[in-house]
Amino acid sequence: MSAEARGWSISRWLTLLAVTEAVLLLAALVGGGIAMSNLTDARNRLLDVIAPQRLGALQLSTALLNQETGVRGYQLGRQPDFLTPYTDGVRAQADAVAQLRQYGATPGTQIGEDLDAVLRAASAWQATVAPTIAPGAAPVTPAQVDRSRTRFEEVRKALDAQIAHLSAIRDTGRVDLDAAASFLTAMLVAVAVLVVLLFMVLFLGLRQVITRPILRLAGEVRHVADQDVRRPVNGGGPREIAQLGADVEAMRQRILDEVAELERAHAMLDRRTRELERSNADLEQFAYVASHDLQEPLRKVASFCQLLQRRYQGLLDERGEQYIEYAVDGAKRMQVLINDLLAFSRVGRKPGEHVVADAGRLVDDALANLEVALSLSGGKVDRGELPEVRVEPALMTAVFQNLIGNALKFKGETPPEVRVAADRDGDDWVFTVSDNGIGIDAEYAERVFALFQRLHTRSAYPGTGIGLALCRRIVEYHGGRIWLDTEAEGTTFRFTIPAGEDNGDA
Repeated sequence: MSAEARGWSISRWLTLLAVTEAVLLLAALVGGGIAMSNLTDARNRLLDVIAPQRLGALQLSTALLNQETGVRGYQLGRQPDFLTPYTDGVRAQADAVAQLRQYGATPGTQIGEDLDAVLRAASAWQATVAPTIAPGAAPVTPAQVDRSRTRFEEVRKALDAQIAHLSAIRDTGRVDLDAAASFLTAMLVAVAVLVVLLFMVLFLGLRQVITRPILRLAGEVRHVADQDVRRPVNGGGPREIAQLGADVEAMRQRILDEVAELERAHAMLDRRTRELERSNADLEQFAYVASHDLQEPLRKVASFCQLLQRRYQGLLDERGEQYIEYAVDGAKRMQVLINDLLAFSRVGRKPGEHVVADAGRLVDDALANLEVALSLSGGKVDRGELPEVRVEPALMTAVFQNLIGNALKFKGETPPEVRVAADRDGDDWVFTVSDNGIGIDAEYAERVFALFQRLHTRSAYPGTGIGLALCRRIVEYHGGRIWLDTEAEGTTFRFTIPAGEDNGDA
């Protein structure tokens, strides 16, 4: 195969193969059509021309024999009824002659000349016997009988010659029919052989031109994918396959570049991971210091300030007592802030065991922790049937406690009413904590979940501003999300928890 031919496109190769097959098949079909036409012509000539001619000749022979029989009977018996075969034979002769003329016994043809010879002989015989069968004719003489017999022998000879010629024509027609049938059979065999050869050529051609280059390219790609990604990929064969090989090679180069970039990124990620591990170790140390070393001085400050307050109560002026009260309150708030920050930092850092827990029981635990706040606010908490979820019970209890605690704290003029419910939404449980409190404007829907973000002063509503941030971190740690429903009355928080396959429905 030349280099130019190897550079052909697949469509060009397919066009070449299709045109070649079409030409060969068309030639085979033309030959088959000619063979079928010859067979049809031979069959039609034998059945529609030669057979009716022989039948007409036989009918003519029978008609003349009947005439001779009638004449002979009348000559012997002289009864008019004996001439009936003769008169019927004359009519049958006319019909047979008409049929032969219709099927080609015309002057200038072999069967036409045979027919004319028969008619001449018949006319001569009829002219000889006519005086003997005329009304009132004298009895026939032996000489007339001999003359009639001699004339009819000539009629017989003419009929035999006609029948012999028609038989020869019939035999020739049969030979032509057999030859046409054999030719058609040969053409069908040739078409079948040609179709098989064409399919073989098509198979071998497609295999050589398309299949082998594709398999070779696939082998190179497989070798690159399984063993050596740095080995070049070379595509050959038709233009499309060569272009595909070039595209694969370009993709391999791009993958190598991306792998190199990914390796650099992994190296950087490993370095950042080690730095993060060191930072986490520092945070662990900081948390230890914050939980032990910082709280101990705060406890001492708060304790001694309280001792000063009790010992010198009434001895100091109002401003001095106010200063001591400020110091005690600041120390206590610092302790609460440190505890809240430690709780926020521990979420997800030391994960505990996730177990299937009844959310209703977790809400009850949260209400037990809020028993004092619930009593002071005069509020009421109503919960529906809650499902079982796979969570860390302590963390999820903290979520319910913070949300319900906020509802009790940010109440309106009427006693707070809190509703806890859950609904199934696809693969998640959607929990809702709603109240009839003062509500939150839609513009603060995201701000309330940030650390230390407060919408009110500490004098109006106590707190550190960490509760909702802690709720978001716990919910996201469990694979869910939390948001403020700004369209509901009062304040409504919703959060999702994935519903595992082993979680029961409400």
